[in-house]
Amino acid sequence: MTQAMAESFHSIYQRACERKGGKRVLEAMLHAPLSASDVATIPDDRFLAAMTKKVFQSGFVWRVIENKWDDFETVFFNFDIDKVLLMPDEMLEQKASDKRIVRNYKKVMTVRDNAIMIKDVSLEYGSFGKFAASFGPENITELWAFLKKRGARLGGNTGPYTLRSLGIDTFLLSRDVEDYLRKSDIVDGGLTSKKSLRAANDTFANWHKESGRSLQEISTTVAFSWGTNSRVL
Repeated sequence: MTQAMAESFHSIYQRACERKGGKRVLEAMLHAPLSASDVATIPDDRFLAAMTKKVFQSGFVWRVIENKWDDFETVFFNFDIDKVLLMPDEMLEQKASDKRIVRNYKKVMTVRDNAIMIKDVSLEYGSFGKFAASFGPENITELWAFLKKRGARLGGNTGPYTLRSLGIDTFLLSRDVEDYLRKSDIVDGGLTSKKSLRAANDTFANWHKESGRSLQEISTTVAFSWGTNSRVL
């Protein structure tokens, strides 16, 4: 048990129910992630697509990327890993000037960089999905760390949001969740330090053991129990 954890998940859940208008309302707002077996079947091209979308959305208006996404798929060969890996620098430069997508050279370069990472992992594990499925509630931040270290622009919240968008079970360090963890003295200092991530992961793993809930459901419940999320929906 994480020594600094101030309260049980049951208490957090009850407070979220009170703030959101009752158990039925809260439960309707919680969504389960994919099973590990389903994660293992996610094609490599969908991992590259999700990574690319979150990289481009980072620091940008998400809606613009969503509106252009069909064109992103076309420009990058539907994120076929082998086709992306064949693109020379000159072709990537051309892609970075394509008006159909957001023209950001450095972000365009991450498409091939992340394709290299996915290919390397697939050669070792059979697919990136099988690799991602090997992480569970007790060590999900190790997958975050891998994405940050081996991937391109997948540090901070970009990696975790990529996983969540694919249905992979993870908690998110949203503003409300971070505030809860800090106010409860579970984390201090840098949010992405190894110490803070380990403390946060241990805490969520303990709540998972207590409740049987997914990290995704727990993370959402914590956010709804705290901060500005007091409005009944």
